[in-house]
Amino acid sequence: MPRSYCAQRCSAGFTLIEILVSLLLLSFGLLGMVALQAGALQGHRETRLQVLAIRLAAELGERMQGNRAVAAQASPAGNPYLLDDFSGIAPISAVDCALGGCSNPLDVARWDITEWLSRLVDTAHGGLPGPRATVCFDEAPYDIDGRPRWECTHSGGIVQIKLGWRRGVTDRSRTGSDAIEDPGARDSRPLVSMPAAMGVPS
Repeated sequence: MPRSYCAQRCSAGFTLIEILVSLLLLSFGLLGMVALQAGALQGHRETRLQVLAIRLAAELGERMQGNRAVAAQASPAGNPYLLDDFSGIAPISAVDCALGGCSNPLDVARWDITEWLSRLVDTAHGGLPGPRATVCFDEAPYDIDGRPRWECTHSGGIVQIKLGWRRGVTDRSRTGSDAIEDPGARDSRPLVSMPAAMGVPS
């Protein structure tokens, strides 16, 4: 067999192998880009929810500051702003300050908290997925490790607005239900804990 013919055949075979290897490397690269894009999308979503939760907590704090006569009351019976581990469906207010106006501070508080909770759970219009909320007087909102906690001391002049919601975990090896952090789990922590100074509770 002529030497030139063998060289042509051998180089043609090597070219095909090189193309297959290149396609394989390209496939791995594309898979990595897809995984990176999915992670970036999830990170963007979690950041958006964190910003939304901070905004909602700040808004409730401002409403309480504007109605301090009620918000400074220590008893939930006289202070509708106080929430003991809320989750689920928002209650319906007996008053509607948006239509008729409210002159009674207690009615304003009832309207404020029910309207705020309705937006908190309304995921179709910018609410949090599976939210959990606690609003309480709390002198120790963080544990000894500096992590926020749901439990409250029910004392002091600072109201803590604590929020949690369902979110994806950062551990990519977990799948299914294990890949979601449930705010109702026993070991869950608030994702937002915002203080609002109300003075000494009366």
